[in-house]
Amino acid sequence: MGYAITKLCELAGIARSAYYKWLKWTPSFRELENIALAKDIKRRYDKRKGILGYRQMRTQLNRKLKKNYNRKRYYRIMRALGLRAVIRKKGPDYVKAPTLHIAENLMSREFQADAPNQKWCTDVTELRYGNGRKAYLSAILDGYDNFIVSWVLSHSNNNELVMNTVKKAYRRNPDAKPLLHSDRGFQYTSHEFPSEYRRAA
Repeated sequence: MGYAITKLCELAGIARSAYYKWLKWTPSFRELENIALAKDIKRRYDKRKGILGYRQMRTQLNRKLKKNYNRKRYYRIMRALGLRAVIRKKGPDYVKAPTLHIAENLMSREFQADAPNQKWCTDVTELRYGNGRKAYLSAILDGYDNFIVSWVLSHSNNNELVMNTVKKAYRRNPDAKPLLHSDRGFQYTSHEFPSEYRRAA
């Protein structure tokens, strides 16, 4: 049993002329592009378990498709599809390792020195760049004038990074016997860290 178009249009709240216009509608080139892009967005969104927002989606798909669609286009399509980035719970910045060696806190937060190479402070900083990539900067600072005694950049936050930084500092200052202050991280309390460097916590 069929229904009259006029009655169906009334129920849908649209004009009958709009229905006939829709029947004759053919999508434009841009609309066809958006339909294809929407399919690519949905596939990648599902593949990455919903962690991609429209900015990262744009970066990844533009590179893959060799296109230069702007962010607003991705935003509109993802919004129309009801896709939003899943906010991941931030984990701890580091895994606490068991302490092996802890030096006496001789510096006692008195970081200012009266002369060069009396007090050195060292730490490792995490740097984020690109598409979720990380690098680690290890540096030693002189408490006398905040001069950077040595620094090393690496993609791994490990004992080797810290040891290379310390060795570099002593190569540049072979006669130096400073108090070396650190945050007591796993690198500075490991067996690999020479006892002659472990002069201050």
